[in-house]
Amino acid sequence: MSTELTRNFSIIAHIDHGKTTLSDRLLEHTQTISEREQQDQLLDAMDLEREKGITIKSHPVAMKYKAKDGITYSLNLLDTPGHVDFSYEVARSLAACEGAILMIDAAQGVEAQTMANLHLAMEQDLVIIPVLNKIDLPAADVEKSKQQLEDILAIPAEEAIPASAKNGIGIEDILEAVVARVPPPVENEDKILRASVFDSIYDPFRGVISYVRVFSGTIQPRQRIKLFATDKTYEVKECGVFTPKMSKRDQLIAGDVGYVIANMKSADEAKIGDTLTDSTHPCPEALPGYKEIQPMVFSGIYPVDSSDYENLKTAMGKLQINDAAFTFMSESSSALGFGFRCGFLGLLHMEIIQERLRREFNMDVISTYPSVIYEVTKTNGEDVIIDNPSFLPEAQEIEDIREPMVRTFIMVPSDYIGDIMSLVMEKRGELTHTETIDDLRVMLTCELPLAEILVDFNDRMKSMTRGYGSMDYEHCGYRSAKMVKMDMLIAQEPVEAFSTIVHRDKAETYGRQLANKLKEVIPQQLFVVAIQACIGGKIVAAERISAMRKNVTAKCYGGDISRKRKLLEKQKKGKEKMKQFGKVSIPQEAFIKVLKND
Repeated sequence: MSTELTRNFSIIAHIDHGKTTLSDRLLEHTQTISEREQQDQLLDAMDLEREKGITIKSHPVAMKYKAKDGITYSLNLLDTPGHVDFSYEVARSLAACEGAILMIDAAQGVEAQTMANLHLAMEQDLVIIPVLNKIDLPAADVEKSKQQLEDILAIPAEEAIPASAKNGIGIEDILEAVVARVPPPVENEDKILRASVFDSIYDPFRGVISYVRVFSGTIQPRQRIKLFATDKTYEVKECGVFTPKMSKRDQLIAGDVGYVIANMKSADEAKIGDTLTDSTHPCPEALPGYKEIQPMVFSGIYPVDSSDYENLKTAMGKLQINDAAFTFMSESSSALGFGFRCGFLGLLHMEIIQERLRREFNMDVISTYPSVIYEVTKTNGEDVIIDNPSFLPEAQEIEDIREPMVRTFIMVPSDYIGDIMSLVMEKRGELTHTETIDDLRVMLTCELPLAEILVDFNDRMKSMTRGYGSMDYEHCGYRSAKMVKMDMLIAQEPVEAFSTIVHRDKAETYGRQLANKLKEVIPQQLFVVAIQACIGGKIVAAERISAMRKNVTAKCYGGDISRKRKLLEKQKKGKEKMKQFGKVSIPQEAFIKVLKND
């Protein structure tokens, strides 16, 4: 089909505003899938996506639609995730499109992630088609949502299409709007092959399958192609489109979104965001593409059985093909053996990766407590990046420590402002801006340390606002802070696996919590074991595990008391000696219980 009759578009929205349901209705309406194949969340291929009701991977699909003008158009749809952790998936999908359907839940209105995804689309200069979804709900307020469109997003209210993806209302209007408003792809005049790799998956039988958007030229089987990043050449074995299963084609032309199977055997060869071109007539420069995604959260992942190390490494390599934002490098721990230091975009991303390792590769793994990257300036002027507490220089060598900050946008009902401000202050944040959205809701802009929002910030914000609050965040540089390294000493011996970087004001509280946890999991010894949280040479929290005591006087029944005293004195000396030479052996289960990120 000619480029003039092709339309490429994405669906973007806040989480749970109905993107996947709309994509199901579009596939049904265009008869891309038969009635027999119909099921909910059709484009969500992973079990995890279905269980959690979220989209993790964007999945492309090609549809044919006969418009009211009698012409049949080729529509390429990319459904996108809505969770803040997967905004990189949204950015990659938008780079392959000319337009975007912006969905807004008519019952909830504009949310934090709605604005974030809209800004991503506007950066790519995409045509925005606003859709007010769930108009059939009793709580839906279409007029108020239209007002928010104009006031908050600066989109004319008359452009909005009222719809209900669940009941199939307004689907025809959405398809007609895509055909009328989204511009066709524009091919480069030189017709040289330029295709952007926006995703890829690994197939154990066919190698790497690259998802591509062709900007100019054609791709066909037996053609020699070259990748810009690696400068390696390959032969195309197969190409095609998604309908939504892989459907083989003789060629892909400009404007098409599809897949390419070349003879790529290993995970390292495919780079997300790379430009694919003809090896004999390459294009002069790579396509302007995706920014490199920087991981924000780090955690150690170790195999429970140390013999699984190589299998875990292979599994992570295959996952990385499918997830460009996931990074890993080898590390070892005296407690947990050999494993990997992994980088993630956030806690949900980390949870999904661990779950995929367990399900898709049958790997049993332990993950350590998540941490962030710190910038350290040493007294000799050298700047170092620290993502692991064990690499932090000694206190006397440190001039300054800077922690990563995030600018957080929190949308809440105005009744809950006081609670949220208290939470922000507790997390060492500051409120920089307050904006009234409508008569019921406000948007708070805050700056917080990333380490503070990692674990429970979102959960507590949701529970404080009865589920009505929403948040989005972006990285906003580094700021100096009073960060210190806290070591845990067990029987006067530091245990590297329990070291952590904390703010000085919170060190005592955190040290006490960790010492209590360790007291519960470390087995009793024949001598008293001291558990101490220590900053530099100062003990900030301590617990003790009492000794196991053998009743040495059991054999003395009656008789002189001095006999019992003599035996107890002998036992006391033995314990003193044991305390000097005794070593505490911490079992693997104790590490798993304490380090595992619950």
